[in-house]
Amino acid sequence: MRGTGTHLIAKNRKAFFNYHVEDRLECGIALEGTEVKSVRAGHLSFPDAFAEMRGGELWLKNVHIAEYVHACSFAPNPDRMRKLLAHRDQIARLKRKVEEKGYTLVPLEFYLKAGRVKVALGICKGKKLFDKRAQIKARDNARELSRSLCERHH
Repeated sequence: MRGTGTHLIAKNRKAFFNYHVEDRLECGIALEGTEVKSVRAGHLSFPDAFAEMRGGELWLKNVHIAEYVHACSFAPNPDRMRKLLAHRDQIARLKRKVEEKGYTLVPLEFYLKAGRVKVALGICKGKKLFDKRAQIKARDNARELSRSLCERHH
């Protein structure tokens, strides 16, 4: 029997720095052959990945899933486009959002849910440079504050 919990495989931390995440959507992903084993092992990379609409379907681009080490020679292309699985009404809602100015679909994390690979897709809007600077400054200030509090207690 498959497990019922979720297990995080990979998280796109850069996406939270480069984008404001407006909404999230859980999608399945169509994988071939040994790609599932490779993903379970955490052998995937998606720093510049995004999703796009083509013919009423969602496609994930720029995701590199390394070839499974113990596979035979019939491994799929590691950089191919992969179809995302979502309900038609969810895809229509995403399409309306993406057609608005500045929105893009970015994979936020890959995880296992009940034994199946899922992708958390974020509806994101790009941050401006001053937003990123403000975020860095706030993070540094919080770090300094926590350091000073730790020094007082020790």
